[in-house]
Amino acid sequence: MKEHRFPVSCSKPELIETHISWVIVCDQIVFKIKKPLKYSFLDFSTLEKRKFYCDQEVLLNRRLVEDVYLGVVPVIMRNGDLEIVLKEKDEIIDFAVMMQRLPTKKRMDLMLLTGGVSLDHIEQLAERLVLFHKNAPVIYSADHHSAHHDFNDLESEKEFLLTHLYKKYDQIISNAIEKSDSFITSHQTTLKTRSDLGYIRDCHGDLHSRNIFLLDEPVIFDCIEFNDKIRQIDILSELAFFCMDLEAAGYPELSEYFMVCYTKRAETIHTEQERDLFIYYKAYRANVRAKVNALRMRDSAGQDFIKARDDCIKYLELMEAYLNDLPREVIRRN
Repeated sequence: MKEHRFPVSCSKPELIETHISWVIVCDQIVFKIKKPLKYSFLDFSTLEKRKFYCDQEVLLNRRLVEDVYLGVVPVIMRNGDLEIVLKEKDEIIDFAVMMQRLPTKKRMDLMLLTGGVSLDHIEQLAERLVLFHKNAPVIYSADHHSAHHDFNDLESEKEFLLTHLYKKYDQIISNAIEKSDSFITSHQTTLKTRSDLGYIRDCHGDLHSRNIFLLDEPVIFDCIEFNDKIRQIDILSELAFFCMDLEAAGYPELSEYFMVCYTKRAETIHTEQERDLFIYYKAYRANVRAKVNALRMRDSAGQDFIKARDDCIKYLELMEAYLNDLPREVIRRN
């Protein structure tokens, strides 16, 4: 391709590549194009499916933030050049989600690095999420065993990880899967009760600090659109993801304060079994982040590989620490 054309001002376009998307950052607008991929957890393999999931991304994210997601626009090829257009013309080769560009310095993960996240920010986030969860549809048909199955999926990465990590991580993964199996077996009643009481909701599904901008009011974006099962989860699992993310960044006090603020407005932990479930969900979320970074290791080299490896180790050790926090009798109980 000789050049790229955009329907908006784009003096210095920046391309950011994620595992499943290409993101083009222009002066005031961002375009996100889904890669033509097919995995066990998503399917962007056809133009029709990518269009559908672009539409879903806009629809679902507008539940939390209305004015950031502007719509879906066509991508065409003209005279060998890639062009994003506002209206359909010529042959469409793809689609892009069109969004307002937000100030990078206000992205929460970057603000955490500089100590710029305040207790007021945390309270605002808790207030916003309580309202979102209260209004989210209840999902009574959800599989409350899905986290358990996803937890055990880390086993599939063990052989690859052992070629790059110390041998002790083999035992960490094996022990974690064994503890997870035992925990889920012993908490069937708790899981079913929470499902029956309506705690499984159509949530965000990817609630971490990189998906939050701390403006005058917090902007929470980039929810899971490509797989309903990942998004339709226990509210407690969603909260555990955010708290795990804060703790992984070195801010356990913000994690604790967030839960204080949230439960002051909407009680979601009523029993010791549910408190243990919250810890388990944090271990599960660390498990998933470890697997994501294992996939990043496969696709990277040099400093990017080292960063992915170090992050993978960090999350494996965090997962182990959470599971060790569970009372021994809870793990063994049947």
